[in-house]
Amino acid sequence: MIGILDYGMANLRSVQKAFEAVGCRADIISSAEEIARCDRLVLPGVGAFKDAVRTLREKRFDAPILRHIEQGKPFLGICLGLQMLFDVGYEDGEHRGLGVLRGRCVRFEVDRTLGLKVPHMGWNQLLFRSASPLLRGLPEGCNVYFVHSYHVVPEDPSVIATTTDYGGEFVSSVWRGNLMATQFHPEKSQKVGLTMLRNFAAM
Repeated sequence: MIGILDYGMANLRSVQKAFEAVGCRADIISSAEEIARCDRLVLPGVGAFKDAVRTLREKRFDAPILRHIEQGKPFLGICLGLQMLFDVGYEDGEHRGLGVLRGRCVRFEVDRTLGLKVPHMGWNQLLFRSASPLLRGLPEGCNVYFVHSYHVVPEDPSVIATTTDYGGEFVSSVWRGNLMATQFHPEKSQKVGLTMLRNFAAM
């Protein structure tokens, strides 16, 4: 069973429809008990780091999420679902993340004289840094869709799966064992994103 966690801060149906497009059933779930029954778990997210982490803890989803990852079950974080995996986020203050990966989530600092804007929004390329199972069958330099103002800075470079250039390289996805997470939106990234979701479902 693929579970897409509903904690009130994501466009869940678009993720669900993307899995359906590659022939995979994915159920929207909204309880800790349902997390425990998932073979694969997807944590999407749109919005503020502070609100999302607080909501996860208030709903007592944090411990079941960590347990799912510790048990070696496939896990996919998307956008905010990537950022919350790290120790701390700096959106509207300093806020403790889930601490699955060491590092922080910081706001983009871009050179506006180059015509760059925050949020980083639209299509951009992936530079491969590891053999993440999510990337199987995809070419170097493939394009994916982004919408974000913050990005993660891992302490351990070995978890970096891809980087992307936006006035300088930033980490656009991570991979460690059964854990994968993307700053971009696979469900909005057409054939490339659907290939990633198919790869995740096949794990």
